[in-house]
Amino acid sequence: MANPGFIAALALAGAATAAAADDGSWLERAENRVTTIYRTGNTELYLPFYTYHLRSAYTREKIDSYQENPPGLGIGRGIYDSDGDWHGIYAMGFQDSHFAPLWMAGYGYKTFWYPGGEWKLGLGYTAFLMARAETGHYTPFPGILPVASVGYRKLSIETSFVPGGKGYGNIFFFWGKYEF
Repeated sequence: MANPGFIAALALAGAATAAAADDGSWLERAENRVTTIYRTGNTELYLPFYTYHLRSAYTREKIDSYQENPPGLGIGRGIYDSDGDWHGIYAMGFQDSHFAPLWMAGYGYKTFWYPGGEWKLGLGYTAFLMARAETGHYTPFPGILPVASVGYRKLSIETSFVPGGKGYGNIFFFWGKYEF
């Protein structure tokens, strides 16, 4: 796992909005949030398993050429605050739609609803840095995307949506998460 300062640099935009309103600059609050997650959070394992390209945005030929079952792996640290909201930092690597390695690291936030028993539904966002072959030959770039999840106990299925236009974006990315 990368050191907390590195992850803090990756996730300032997301962590700053989630940082508690206390003394100090937003930068200090963000760094404190990420450091707390890194030091006290629980380890989490991420397993990417499906990339769904919206059929209305792509030709059949393009969809047939894409990787939709990406092998990959990720690791992170996450904590739940006093309101039951999740805050996490993570790093993940997997094959993109063109079968090339994609790397990302960032911060995530989700709030939860509990429909019954140990089931939980989450909605939030992730702010990250990503590096991929076709974007500046692995030059890192930032992003913010919505995240949703359905979980039972320590296991959840998570998804994020990448918006786009005709022939790009418009992708649902799915991964499993286990909280140790």
